[in-house]
Amino acid sequence: MAGQVDRAYPSKYETEMLLMDGSRMMLRPIRREDTDSWLAFVSRLSRRTLYLRFHSLPKLTMEEAIRFCTVDYINTFAFVAEVLGDQRQDIVAIGRYYRLPIKHSAEVALVIEDAYQGKGIGTKLMEWLTNVARENGITTFEADVLAENEEMMTVFRDYGFHITSELQEGVYHVILPIARTKKVLKREEERERISTVVSLRSLLYPKSVAVIGASTKPGSIGQLLFKCIMENGFSGILYPVNPNAQAVLSVKAYPSIVDVPGNVDLAVIAVPAPLVTRVADECGRKGVHAIVVISDGFKERGPEGAHRERELRDTTLGHGMRLVGPNCMGIINTDTAINLNASFSPVYPPPGNVAFLSQSGGLGLAILDYANNLNMGISTFLSVGNRADISANDLLQYWEQDPATKVILLYLESFGNPRKFARIARRVSATKPIVAVKSGTSPAGSRAASSHTGALATSEIATDALFRQAGMIRVNTLEELFDVATMLSNQPLPKGRRIVIVTNGGGPGILAADACENHGLVLPEFSPEMRKEISAISKRDIGIHNPLDLTGGATEEEYEGVLKLLARDKDTDAVIIIFVPPVVVPPKAMEDSIRRVAPLFMRQRKPLLACFMGQKGFKAKLDFREKFVPSYPFPEDAVSALARAVEYSEWLRSPKGTIPRIRGIKREKVRKTIEKAMTRSAQRPLWLSAQEIADLLSCYGVRFAETIMSGAAAEAAAAGSRVGFPVAVKLASSSITHKTDVGGVKLNLTSESEVERAFNDIKARLAEINREDEMEGVTVQRMVTGGTEAIVGMTEDPSFGPLIMFGLGGIYAELMKDVAVRLHPLTDSDAKELVSSIKMRKLFEGFRGSPPADTAAVEDLLLRLSAMIEDTPQIAELDFNPVKVMPRGEGYWVVDARIMVK
Repeated sequence: MAGQVDRAYPSKYETEMLLMDGSRMMLRPIRREDTDSWLAFVSRLSRRTLYLRFHSLPKLTMEEAIRFCTVDYINTFAFVAEVLGDQRQDIVAIGRYYRLPIKHSAEVALVIEDAYQGKGIGTKLMEWLTNVARENGITTFEADVLAENEEMMTVFRDYGFHITSELQEGVYHVILPIARTKKVLKREEERERISTVVSLRSLLYPKSVAVIGASTKPGSIGQLLFKCIMENGFSGILYPVNPNAQAVLSVKAYPSIVDVPGNVDLAVIAVPAPLVTRVADECGRKGVHAIVVISDGFKERGPEGAHRERELRDTTLGHGMRLVGPNCMGIINTDTAINLNASFSPVYPPPGNVAFLSQSGGLGLAILDYANNLNMGISTFLSVGNRADISANDLLQYWEQDPATKVILLYLESFGNPRKFARIARRVSATKPIVAVKSGTSPAGSRAASSHTGALATSEIATDALFRQAGMIRVNTLEELFDVATMLSNQPLPKGRRIVIVTNGGGPGILAADACENHGLVLPEFSPEMRKEISAISKRDIGIHNPLDLTGGATEEEYEGVLKLLARDKDTDAVIIIFVPPVVVPPKAMEDSIRRVAPLFMRQRKPLLACFMGQKGFKAKLDFREKFVPSYPFPEDAVSALARAVEYSEWLRSPKGTIPRIRGIKREKVRKTIEKAMTRSAQRPLWLSAQEIADLLSCYGVRFAETIMSGAAAEAAAAGSRVGFPVAVKLASSSITHKTDVGGVKLNLTSESEVERAFNDIKARLAEINREDEMEGVTVQRMVTGGTEAIVGMTEDPSFGPLIMFGLGGIYAELMKDVAVRLHPLTDSDAKELVSSIKMRKLFEGFRGSPPADTAAVEDLLLRLSAMIEDTPQIAELDFNPVKVMPRGEGYWVVDARIMVK
């Protein structure tokens, strides 16, 4: 390791580590100045641990410390794990690799202080070392492990890598290919889920709670918090902390958390913002496991508050505590074993199977009140506020395994880590529906972009893509959120789109039918046998169609008889019953009929929804066996909720797809092409030249119309002859995105003289507008005729990462804005869905006599583009516009391409 280049310290790799027992540590790259800490660390190692690491008992000096603490962060890299708190920063573990002479291999070694072994630190070090190694082109780890070092061999075996080992003279030589296979990914996700769930137990199931800032002042937040915990029957011990009071609500108070005589699992903090960090530090020294910070005055108040929030987060991290907030309204767990209302909400909802996360504290109060009015039961509720620590990513993993939770509701204002959120949400959605409202969807924050894709793939479109790929149900309003939740939490998922509407009023039935058509739901006609049975029950002259209007003269017996028929009808996937209270049947009788038939629908796993015109919510009189038939005030609400459930059910049944392995990619040539482009100019970002683009696309088997770059009129004319007439001549410029706007595109040129004239015309046109310096030449390209014009592109979103876009192309792409976007990487199912998601998809299916387009070839293009983005992270924006999609079986041609690298 001697003679290494001293590179800049990569602070981006600093991270907190959540261990299997729920505790936390800091993980960071080693520094040259860690020598003293390194020596202190190895001095604490037992003789056995030293021997297992170094295969001897060496006397380690400052010279060795300097050698081990000096890395170049590429060919050699080391992480240290630190225990923070009480002003200490002790190294307790080190993991390192160094590259071997074999170009793509590195030797790996780990050592953990004896007192911290068995906590999963070695596995975490392996995870981060492999991540960094992959980034630096290393594909294989090797290690020499003493035969008696079972702990190290267990780390290697359990990680998920396919390992080979050979035992010679008491030493295993281990080889581990470090590719992130499905098995590795599954193991990583499982470890993360377990450690997250364990870390949240003290938050949601505390045995003791302290309210710091508990007040004697009626109506204050401090008193409300304490009162809500007391009055809702918390099963544990409750301590008020107030230095200025002897008691709060007749309970003995303590001056500070450190004065509390017993252990404290959870502290709820409601003190002025400047005091919060000091109080949090006291909690850490007391051994508190989790804190909820109600106080505001943090990053929502500007730079000073943001600094205060960073200090708070660092303090809680240093003590290994979990943190909800700051600037939140608290948490609720309705499990009767705990009965925890650690919030200032006077509404304590009944126990139920719906979990709720809200980023807005003020909105949380309204949400709980609204849910209570609907008679909707809640399992857990968390207001996460500024999300300094605990976020939706943590809670989704908790609710994934929570038996009390069936449906998850989210009110989101922003994403902390969208890519991680999408990964977790997709996994959770496979077993439990997630319904979300995402605020902040106005276009005011759209970024400026230098390509069609950058302009069209807005953050709002990216958010929609994230929800769609993760299988989440996105709604636009809180009312819709609860409409969908009432259905999902109490009814089975529909097996299809076939809906029957039963009503006693023609108008509401028509409204429901129109809504079904708008949502793509199907209203099948009744079979002859079903018509006959309905007619026998009705005994009146009514039209037996769908919607089925039983008219205002229908009795409850008729309603009940028809519903029993529909419960067992195999041609029906769901039933909506609409009731306009008439004189003949009182509402109470109708409710009794629904209550009696509801179990029949449940046995058939068929959803039943009610619409009592003008009434809303779960009515106790509609319940059956602890389930409810959701009731909506208007037919459109019921249809909308059912449609979302249908879409979710279809997503569950749809193939999830795989990322295909594309053969024949020339990755080494790609690397050289990008490196050469990056060295020819210091400009960043940099637009690739036409030849560089052609070379890059050929490496991935992308069909790019033959193109020659020309810097002069005569060159262009000769290029036209080489390509073969007719040709197109296009302006080559890295700064002019819309070539047609400046007269930079000349089509169907049939001779050398026409090509020369086109070159000179483009040059003259640019001179007229004083932009001739931006002309780098022209491209001469074989004309591609026919086909349907599409646009395929990619842009790097700062939050979501690479976004891949498909849509209607050509010069009107930004005017039409008919595009669909998915997050990279694409599976084969994603590519297929992307092509079929645009509004004008019928153009590609064959419209008014035109042949169907080769959409299979476009899907292949999208997958090749995704592979290119994966292999070439330097690509920041990319446009293929237009892509001429030819008739089925004839493929496509990329006619124009722009690629920007950073």
